[in-house]
Amino acid sequence: MSTREIRQTLFAQFAAVADALAHGSRLALLELLAQGERDVETLSGLLGVSVASTSQHLQRLKHAGLVSARRDGRRRIYRLASDEVSALVLNIGKVAEACLASVEKIVNQQLRAQDEWPPVSTDELATLSARRAVIIVDVRPAEEYAAAHLPGAVNIPLEALRRKMSRLPREREIVVYCRGPYCLLALDAMRMLRRHHYRVRRLEESVPDWRRAGLPVETGPGSVRHARA
Repeated sequence: MSTREIRQTLFAQFAAVADALAHGSRLALLELLAQGERDVETLSGLLGVSVASTSQHLQRLKHAGLVSARRDGRRRIYRLASDEVSALVLNIGKVAEACLASVEKIVNQQLRAQDEWPPVSTDELATLSARRAVIIVDVRPAEEYAAAHLPGAVNIPLEALRRKMSRLPREREIVVYCRGPYCLLALDAMRMLRRHHYRVRRLEESVPDWRRAGLPVETGPGSVRHARA
């Protein structure tokens, strides 16, 4: 093959990946799968679309090499093909935010404007966590927490936060996190905790971002009983 033919072949394959990403539901599926592997039925419920549509989207992503699947009895379980896929989805959001005024407006008015204090950076949180200076709260669903979470984080899913927040110490700062900068779970949790006079900030980055930074993660279920440790 000539140099030109090699380039044309490569860019055609790049375009096939881009084409597989060209649907909001498929990007949302990749964000969900970045939190851990799931079956079609669970993804359908989280996405709010039919099982048939979810399955079709997953097949498009699988054909493009972005997800893989395995059998578990009658269920088909999907997972990201690589951590680089979650980085790609994040970068698509960042490019859209930088280049599209409509996206920038939504992010500034609906996300950042609701946050009184700057988010905690990955490096800052790693330092604070090593000094045991903060309580880290993961507000994602329990199955996402079990798949992977920040070291020492306690899991209080958003829907359980109101009834369980009393177990969190008021004398220490709290850092909440969810699925990344465009996820609203951490923002909702932060507002709820601040209304009850907790000192709280959020981490914009997700667990995959933390892992790509070379920082360790933990797996397995947790309990809020460790929040006072």
